[in-house]
Amino acid sequence: MTQEGIIRLAVFIGMFALFALMEAAFPRRNEEQDRRVRWVTNLGLSLLNTLVVRFALPVVAVTAAVWAQENQFGIAHWFVLPAVVAGIIGFFALDFAVWFMHLLSHKIPFLWHVHKVHHSDLRFDVTTALRFHPVEIALSMLWKVVVVLLLGIPVEAVVIFEAVLNGAAMFNHANLKLPVVLDRLLRLFLVTPDMHRIHHSQIRSEADSNYGFNLTWWDRAFGTYIAEPQKGQSQLDIGLKAYQGQDTRRIGWAILLPFKSWFKVK
Repeated sequence: MTQEGIIRLAVFIGMFALFALMEAAFPRRNEEQDRRVRWVTNLGLSLLNTLVVRFALPVVAVTAAVWAQENQFGIAHWFVLPAVVAGIIGFFALDFAVWFMHLLSHKIPFLWHVHKVHHSDLRFDVTTALRFHPVEIALSMLWKVVVVLLLGIPVEAVVIFEAVLNGAAMFNHANLKLPVVLDRLLRLFLVTPDMHRIHHSQIRSEADSNYGFNLTWWDRAFGTYIAEPQKGQSQLDIGLKAYQGQDTRRIGWAILLPFKSWFKVK
């Protein structure tokens, strides 16, 4: 395993354990989480996505950064930017790129049909952060590769960004109750669980908001930020109205869902 892979795995295990314990101790919503089936499915999708990234994709963001550095390719190299400056710009550029693709995933039908696997989870906890279809993970990685190559983002910045993004996604998907004051302070910079939970609402206007996985700035700047859900956090209806059955908990159903939508199979 590469050094970057070890870092990501360590962050994943540490952050997952931390937020799983925290949400068990301080749950925001006290509904049954159905962990026995849901967690197997969501963790299974995470494992499948890891295999796709490692063995099926021709290039990933970090290897793209290595190639750009070795070949002096990208804006940072063409304009000879200091590594620190290029790294900072690259980190924020990648965060915006992820936000923008998430926005498009709610607007473009082809992308929505893969992204709705994530939104079809009937509960909202740390494992929801792992519930993505392999096609979406592949498209997201290829999009990040394009950004990395175009900007010539330093390798270190890409590794840090990927680790931070993984940890942030698990944090803001956790069924975790934060003190009100702390939540408000964190929202000045970071997406909190209460903020992102609104994005998983069944109400369309709320689902079309709070697209950030890490920084809150993009939603605030582009007018897609919502502070509180209409029904309040405890009564917020999670998931998609069209998919409320028990099948949503099963990995086979989640994998086939986009294909059924694309080919209009019931």
